[in-house]
Amino acid sequence: MDKKKLLRATVPICLVLIVSGIWIFKNANKMSESLAAPKNKEDFVLEAAFVDLDALKEYKLPIIIDFGADSCIPCKEMAPVLKALNTEMQGKAIIKFVDVWKNAEAARDFPIQVIPTQIFISADGKPYVPSDGMQIEFAMYTYKNTGEHAFTVHQGGLTKDQMKAILADMGVSE
Repeated sequence: MDKKKLLRATVPICLVLIVSGIWIFKNANKMSESLAAPKNKEDFVLEAAFVDLDALKEYKLPIIIDFGADSCIPCKEMAPVLKALNTEMQGKAIIKFVDVWKNAEAARDFPIQVIPTQIFISADGKPYVPSDGMQIEFAMYTYKNTGEHAFTVHQGGLTKDQMKAILADMGVSE
């Protein structure tokens, strides 16, 4: 009789362990994908000499690219904000800085008229569309041939609070 009781207790426990093991094995990739693991660590480094927008979009994270210069006064004021946000938002958003005086070619495909200028891309890879409540001025650029929304841009400096408000509007939680 004791063997039967032991078997009755052991069999369900073994079944639960087997089912749990199978579930963990099948979902291990999904759990690790929930945080954006960098395929290329350079994609998450703040300073960039060029921007591969297609590669950055693959992470399915909001993207902010700041085009400025090390010797531009408003850019210098934004530098600590960009550094802090790049560190705080690892795995939640991609924050990049491109010095256009050192890397002019990197800005070629973007509508940069003044520095600093920020480009905003939503996690779905499309240009960010600010909600009606945003109290920050943005410029929306469209492709001439299709009229499709190409870029959402802010010209000038932004504070940390403004950047965080934009990131929150893009769906990033702290």
